[in-house]
Amino acid sequence: MVDEGVEAAERSPSTAARGDPESRAVTWSTWTLEHAQDLMSIVVGIVLVVLSAVLLVSGVVDFVHGPAHVSVLSRANELLDRVLLVLILVEIVHTVVLSLRAHTLVPQPFIVVGLVAVIRKILFILGNSTRIPTAELALLIAMVTVFVAGLIAVNLFSRALEVDRSDRGRPQPVPGRRRTTTRE
Repeated sequence: MVDEGVEAAERSPSTAARGDPESRAVTWSTWTLEHAQDLMSIVVGIVLVVLSAVLLVSGVVDFVHGPAHVSVLSRANELLDRVLLVLILVEIVHTVVLSLRAHTLVPQPFIVVGLVAVIRKILFILGNSTRIPTAELALLIAMVTVFVAGLIAVNLFSRALEVDRSDRGRPQPVPGRRRTTTRE
């Protein structure tokens, strides 16, 4: 019964009115800060969506109506760079949405943003006609490998936690007793 009262007090500052003044102040402050954080996350998400749309539209317009003396390959490279930047921004918006829903930070979107950023850098470097040092390219490829390995590890760890949590709700077999199964 105590947990239900705590949960109710966390939902709204008015429900904590029955407690002592210090408890009410803490509950009200926590509630206010959580809602302010949610509001700021929504504003950041909207700004990122608008920025993504502007970048995408301006990239397409620059590609279509670009100067005639610039090659199509160069314009395509710039468009690809902008599209990948938009993808990074969309992944950040996705992270903000997940944060708003669960009030926890999930690591997968951050790893995906890092992976896309490194791939974007590799494509941008390779798309230019300048020579790059082998060590720099090797470092970028190593970063891709680390991000992919991190993504796999986090996904495997998350699945193991889900299985462990789902097993807690099931009755555990009694040691020393055989399980009996019925066949249909």
